[in-house]
Amino acid sequence: MATPTIDRIVRYGLQGVVAADTRLSRVDGERGELLLAGYRLEDIAPNTTFEEMLYLLWHDVLPTQTQLTEFSEQLASLRQIPPIAYDTLHAAADKNLPIMDALRMASGLVTLSTEDDAQAQALALIASFPTIVAAYWHLLNGDEPIAPDNMLSHAANYLYMLTGNKPDDAHTRALNTYLNTVIDHGFNASTFTARVIISTHSDMVAAIVGAIGALKGPLHGGAPGPALDMVFEIGIPDNAEAYIRAKLDAGERLMGFGHRVYKVRDPRADVLNAEAERFFVSEEQRTFYNLARHVEQTALDLLEEYKPNRRLQTNVEFYTALILHGIGLPSDLFTPTFAIARVGGWTAHALEHLEKGRILRPLANYTGAVGKNWAAIDKR
Repeated sequence: MATPTIDRIVRYGLQGVVAADTRLSRVDGERGELLLAGYRLEDIAPNTTFEEMLYLLWHDVLPTQTQLTEFSEQLASLRQIPPIAYDTLHAAADKNLPIMDALRMASGLVTLSTEDDAQAQALALIASFPTIVAAYWHLLNGDEPIAPDNMLSHAANYLYMLTGNKPDDAHTRALNTYLNTVIDHGFNASTFTARVIISTHSDMVAAIVGAIGALKGPLHGGAPGPALDMVFEIGIPDNAEAYIRAKLDAGERLMGFGHRVYKVRDPRADVLNAEAERFFVSEEQRTFYNLARHVEQTALDLLEEYKPNRRLQTNVEFYTALILHGIGLPSDLFTPTFAIARVGGWTAHALEHLEKGRILRPLANYTGAVGKNWAAIDKR
């Protein structure tokens, strides 16, 4: 029997390597398309709740009203986190640790009586993320956490726990659109991390904690905060060209532009731009929105001038910053809020891999020395 041929070509960063099949999302970087469980992003993200989107990823079908009500109530019932998690958040706040570190530590303490039930663990993790982030935000600012309101939707409850006020429909819709837009995006670094961990048949909590660790890295978690800072620093449209030229002349990267996968405009940017245009209605809001659009167009024009062959287009970070700022979130909460969305995708991928996936175990090319001779310590 012939020995199977092993492909020893190194693909750094696993670029172009297909590691598994998935029904959850398809990313087409050349055409600028994103499918979520068969639906075009622009069709489904603005028109569903986060609970509906999560149900779709888990079950491959949108829920009926009865199914959605039952699923939403089950998710809401798991929002409270255990006392040991609150103790950990208090200790982390005393040391002023970053929010992503606090989320990583506290989410590892989400426990259930049905510890071997991966789906039950996944639901508890998703329910607890907004509670952890909002509670820690209050503790960092010297305030007491606000208990979750199980009568509110997932998005509305998160805003309520942050502010103490029940949000209006516009704020809830804008956050829902954001959560749905970024809930899943193929085999990105954090999602792949979750699948690697779950592929060993470790537990769901371990897989999600590992994914948080991957998302914390600045090369993956993104930088929507700096994208927003650029708009604020420019201030008025007349300043945009000189400001951006100075950055490009200095060899600096423009945050919110360019993506490793998308070679045309990021479809998530279009969805969030449409939501921003709908959300920003007051005169002050429209002025800010128009400034952001002017900054975006100026950046695109200058990127084409300075780097004509790079195909650098607006990515999701730019409009993430605009939407999350618009609904009142400070920039320190941008990446944790991304995690609140993406945990839906992480858990869906982990559950999918448990169904039919193998342990993920790639090869590596050895580049070290050979033929070394061992010597006892007194002979070295």
